[in-house]
Amino acid sequence: MSTLEILEAINAEDRNVPVAVSAAVPAIKALVDGIVERIRRGGRVFYLGAGTSGRLGIVDASEIPPTYGVHDVFIGLMAGGDSAIRNAVEGAEDDPDGGWRDMQPYDPKRDDIVVGIAASGTTPYVIGAVKRAHANGMLTGCITCNAGSPLAEVSEIPIEVVVGPEFVTGSTRMKAGTAQKLVLNMISTAVMIRLGHVKGSKMVDMQLTNHKLVDRGTRMIMEATGIEDYGFARKLLLEYGQVRAAIAAYHNGTLRA
Repeated sequence: MSTLEILEAINAEDRNVPVAVSAAVPAIKALVDGIVERIRRGGRVFYLGAGTSGRLGIVDASEIPPTYGVHDVFIGLMAGGDSAIRNAVEGAEDDPDGGWRDMQPYDPKRDDIVVGIAASGTTPYVIGAVKRAHANGMLTGCITCNAGSPLAEVSEIPIEVVVGPEFVTGSTRMKAGTAQKLVLNMISTAVMIRLGHVKGSKMVDMQLTNHKLVDRGTRMIMEATGIEDYGFARKLLLEYGQVRAAIAAYHNGTLRA
């Protein structure tokens, strides 16, 4: 195949992914509703996976604090630990006790949620953790790309996104990875919206971690309050440290001296 043929073929395969995700929306909804209910009771979400699946879970969990100002609620764990984010750790995913063991430093509780992520749905590290979590009263779900997998069988709310064979056989970082990323985006974003961390379409609880976000927050304050002075709006943002707090103080007339 020529380069153009390769790229067009990959792109054609990728177009099937959102269609497959769409078919799984009812299951995604069920998991989101369960997560929201338990987080309101103090629960947390544990993403567990191996390889690409584990990395995707860690990426999604790591984006929650800067985007929504919520810490220690979404926790990503992967077979082999943090070193496996960059380098494969041989055999780690084959340990059926590994996932549950990795959760222990976080002192898991009944109101927590475990979401197992495995394209094949056969990863022992993930299946073992989901089984133990269920036995301890936790809500369990999974994201997998095979129908009727062992992981789906042990999960209370299985999300099965069947994307079909990969362009490169077995390379699940491709369509399966894309599908998992889309589903993770949907879960965490919907949960944060339901919990009130988005106003309109704005990230009103985001962390001010760089100049771009300070500028964005400043403009959000100007839009919400009618303030026309950029410098004053920026001063408010930096003083209160959060878009929501600055807007509330302005509207309530409780600005600090």
